[in-house]
Amino acid sequence: MHRSVRSMSAAITVALTTGLLTAIAPSAHAAAGATLPFTSVEAESATTTGTRIGPDYTQGTLASEASGRQAVRITAGQRVEFTVPRAANAVNLAYSVPDGQSGTLNVYVNGTRLARTVPVTSKYSYIDTGWIPGARTHHFYDNARLLLGQNLQAGDKVAFESTGTQVTVDVADFEQVAGAAGQPAGSVSVTSKGADPTGNGDSTQAFRDAISAAQGGVVWIPPGDYRLTSSLSGVQNVTLQGAGSWHSVVHTSRFIDQTGSSGGVHIKDFAVVGEVTERVDSSPDNFVNGSLGTGSSVSGMWLQHLKVGLWLTGNNDNLVVENNRFLDMTADGLNLNGNARGVRVRNNFLRNQGDDALAMWSLYAPDTDSSFENNTITQPNLANGIAIYGGTDIAVRNNLVSDTNALGSGIAISNQKFLDPFFPLAGTITVDGNTLVRTGAMNPNWNHPMGALRVDSYDSAVNATVRITNTTITDSPYSAFEFVSGGGQGYPVRNVTVDGATVRNTGTVVVQAEAQGAASFRNVTATSVGSAGIYNCPYPANSGTFALTDGGGNSGWNSTWSDCSTWPQPGQGNPEPDPNRNLAKGRPATATGSQDVYTPGKAVDGDPNSYWESANNAFPQSWTVDLGASQTVRRLVLKLPPSSAWGARTQTVTVLGSTDGGSYATVVGAQAYRFDPATGNTATVSLPAGTSLRYLRLSVSANTGWPAGQFSEVEAYSTP
Repeated sequence: MHRSVRSMSAAITVALTTGLLTAIAPSAHAAAGATLPFTSVEAESATTTGTRIGPDYTQGTLASEASGRQAVRITAGQRVEFTVPRAANAVNLAYSVPDGQSGTLNVYVNGTRLARTVPVTSKYSYIDTGWIPGARTHHFYDNARLLLGQNLQAGDKVAFESTGTQVTVDVADFEQVAGAAGQPAGSVSVTSKGADPTGNGDSTQAFRDAISAAQGGVVWIPPGDYRLTSSLSGVQNVTLQGAGSWHSVVHTSRFIDQTGSSGGVHIKDFAVVGEVTERVDSSPDNFVNGSLGTGSSVSGMWLQHLKVGLWLTGNNDNLVVENNRFLDMTADGLNLNGNARGVRVRNNFLRNQGDDALAMWSLYAPDTDSSFENNTITQPNLANGIAIYGGTDIAVRNNLVSDTNALGSGIAISNQKFLDPFFPLAGTITVDGNTLVRTGAMNPNWNHPMGALRVDSYDSAVNATVRITNTTITDSPYSAFEFVSGGGQGYPVRNVTVDGATVRNTGTVVVQAEAQGAASFRNVTATSVGSAGIYNCPYPANSGTFALTDGGGNSGWNSTWSDCSTWPQPGQGNPEPDPNRNLAKGRPATATGSQDVYTPGKAVDGDPNSYWESANNAFPQSWTVDLGASQTVRRLVLKLPPSSAWGARTQTVTVLGSTDGGSYATVVGAQAYRFDPATGNTATVSLPAGTSLRYLRLSVSANTGWPAGQFSEVEAYSTP
């Protein structure tokens, strides 16, 4: 979003973590995220001769801006080899190279090097926005795509090899691209008006002439590369159609720039690739700047290297924006900048936006009855995944947002106005069925975090009815739900209901309440809460209290952080420990060995059906988990999969502990523990009183059922 102020005051899941990006469904609800024509595979889940980096949530690092907060760094001769997850003939690669450098990646398919290479460059990266408080150099990644020239099947191997430049590989999107579509009957081809499909000539006038000739009809953009040197205007009552976004490519940083249109504009099935290398808010370096008019649509587009995809003002009533890709914008992906009525933005994919990925900003007039639905958003590297700044009767439904950074939440519902005249939140704001993964961030302006989902009375009270339902929040580095008056004026947040939420592995608290006001919570369940259930401390101090109403069905977050003079840090521990908290769940795990896919992390992933298995026939074997900080541990629960297929067995286990990861002491000597599926395949180990450790190690010296150490879950609790 264009603005000069970006400050906050003091104040899927399994699919993502295993390396495949797909739509994730909250329980008993419609799938969250877009239906995508590709499958993404994380580099950290691939085979590599390079170095894995991350995870990291620190602002301004390569790992923190990466998908999954992890990536792989390769240098000359090193490779990352992906296993193709689906039939594919094309790949899009997200990567980063050091500032000021460029190079190429060799590509291998099943061990055979292709003649084609992937160019890599820092040209569109390393953006500085010094006028935004708290911003640092960001936007480190870029995307490059390649048609492979052959059809691959699931299980094939595609490797990328550095030819000399250091390259950080983040994620690869594998896709089966259809052949180029044919020209619609009766359409006006831009080449018939003199457009140059080689990209050498200037095709601007040819596009204008084709639009004039095709009023009420279709302008056809055949396969090729077309260069425009200035923007189009006066576009109305016409369809602009390409042969597919991998085939018809328009190179321009300003495609349509117009303040008004009578409408009926339909833009579909081609790519617009710009040359924006820095963010200049006064320049209309956007795919669409202004208005398309009522009843228009944008679909099937590939938009890349622009400032903003669509910056929409004026009359855009009943606009539909769907099935598009927004990549590598230096600012917003899309912004409904006031006066949007009945707009539907759905089933789009947005990666690496330099500000809010999707935003509604009710400047000059309220956005009304408009929605963001079933979009997949990843790595907005400055601000929010989805931001609603004012507006009336707005809906945010079934979106998947991951990996926000620095100055943003996954979803922000806010009365931050930036400029006047602003129209605050009104009517009913519906936030339903959304999944947020690794969202929320430490705000550098205040050294204070923002939650995964934030309701913010920044410049005025929130008096709209805000209904937050069926939400899944996973791996938030800080809090899950935040209620705050970010401008420091203490305006209230009222009329909020949170009904149906699953919170897993939040770094600090479930509810971060810093404003006066009230919210009710019903059927909100939390597991692996980092510090306490609730942080309820007014900002500014003595500005009023926030009332939390228990509507029933809540669990796992009833404790309260007791010291308002300090903000809880991830891993700091709960001042009122939750005895039901498993201290080991989701923590980093290692082992002396493992068998095939039965890796150490399987024993702390919360899934009783997955398991760690050590190297076979090589006793003793040990498994170690880092609890993140020294913890009092009094009880261990050791599990094997609760299936009758797992015959009863006895494992001999020694429990060891360490505070520094170097020197280990025996906590419980070697004992035989019986695992029997008839009684749940579970064994409990009592630890002596006063046991304090950070690193918990289990050494297995025998197993009567299999020649290896095996655990499906290792749970650690602070109570005996």
